[in-house]
Amino acid sequence: MSSAAAFWKYFEDDDEDRPEKPRRYGVTEMRGPQYNFLSQNLLQDIFESTGQFVDGLKFSGGSHSLMPKSFIKEVINVAHRHDVYVSTGDWAEHLLRQGPSAFKDYVEECKNMGFDTIELNVESLGVPEDTLLRYVRLIKSGGLKAKPQFAIMFNKSDVPSGRNRAFGAYVPPAPRSSEMVEDVNLLIRRAERCLQAGADMIMIDADDLSKDADSLRADVIAKIIGRLGIEKTMFEASNPITSEWFVKRYGPKVNLFVDHSQVTGLECLRSRLNKHQGSAFGSPYLLL
Repeated sequence: MSSAAAFWKYFEDDDEDRPEKPRRYGVTEMRGPQYNFLSQNLLQDIFESTGQFVDGLKFSGGSHSLMPKSFIKEVINVAHRHDVYVSTGDWAEHLLRQGPSAFKDYVEECKNMGFDTIELNVESLGVPEDTLLRYVRLIKSGGLKAKPQFAIMFNKSDVPSGRNRAFGAYVPPAPRSSEMVEDVNLLIRRAERCLQAGADMIMIDADDLSKDADSLRADVIAKIIGRLGIEKTMFEASNPITSEWFVKRYGPKVNLFVDHSQVTGLECLRSRLNKHQGSAFGSPYLLL
């Protein structure tokens, strides 16, 4: 057996905590084109070398809207050949200006293109909660998976006042504010309602939560996972240090969204190679 084959076999033998694909937990979603352009050849190389570790591909920042449909379909086909699902990323909010029927048409187009998941950036959408839940149901009725994305910061006008009022009393909408406030309880309540409406996964934005290792909010993350469950939450890990923190704290079952350059290093962490290698290898991110 070659050294490379023995290396990957070690992963398989030491990976009892994660099931085979398609996985419900221990999911690694990879960032697709946004800050850099991933060609079909590069994606093919990534999937052929580490495809067994990649569960999903996300077109970040609505980048698919800038690409020819023929190219998008080819990328999706490459991903599907390696059992990798494909997510739209947060683009749906740009459809609101096109009228109330635009979202339903968008769902149908995504299905025809071959997408598996539609992500909803709740902050950017800026719609009432009932409308958000209706979008989740439209996605599910269209045969796709729904993944709302939440941030810990909310517009102050969206936070319930908590004042006592008679049941059924009319509450005038609060004027929009420019002030953003932190409210983890509101995040959890809205995410719970999305899950009840059929959402498959809740994406947690890294901003103000886990973007930088020095300011990582362990208390808030623990509360989110404790209420929503580790299988129903996915966290954005902006760098290898953050990924390492999540895996060491929550084990290989944590769902993470990472850059394509972090896939191998993350799998090393999930497979717990770092506890065996010691000083012989150094950091797991230097193995390959």
